[in-house]
Amino acid sequence: MTRIKLCGMMRQCDIEYANELMPEYVGFVFARGSRRCVSFDTARELSARLDPGILPVGVFVNEEVRNIKEMIDHGIIRMVQLHGGEDDGYLKSLRRAVSCPVIQAFRIRTAEDIAAAERSAADYIMLDSGGGTGRGFDHSLIGDISREFFLAGGLDAGNVAETIKRYRPFAVDASSALETDGAKDKDKMRAFVMSVRKENN
Repeated sequence: MTRIKLCGMMRQCDIEYANELMPEYVGFVFARGSRRCVSFDTARELSARLDPGILPVGVFVNEEVRNIKEMIDHGIIRMVQLHGGEDDGYLKSLRRAVSCPVIQAFRIRTAEDIAAAERSAADYIMLDSGGGTGRGFDHSLIGDISREFFLAGGLDAGNVAETIKRYRPFAVDASSALETDGAKDKDKMRAFVMSVRKENN
């Protein structure tokens, strides 16, 4: 079964939509400079409203470990997603500080990027086009990858079922495709979730 992650939650109504749809994960972006970046206080308020059956994921770019630990200690997130240049040393430091699962994202442009992802010491890897542009990468590069992966970049209700059928990702992640005029759209969120679940069945 392919799991679902809906990323870039920013508003109370986004959480209400998610609670109706019950994806396995939702994402809060803490990357400064991202238009979807939320503050500590906003994320705490939103996470408190999230159904306990949904795992809140914090998305970070080269963030100080102590700041991630603070988010976890306050119960705002229960999983970490790394989208910067974090190396094995960073992962070791993070693991010493926190005990929650870690996803490491990789921008895929060549087969070597896939190989680098396979070598990651993180609990999970994410294969992405990078930058939150809503565009995908060449999925043929995935090949015979040897470990489970989250798949992101360019996925929407119209293509996600076929992508799951061909590549069998552990989870699929969407954000831009769930939006209208920069805000989460309940109908697009529902269509994406339903497409995944229909293929899972």
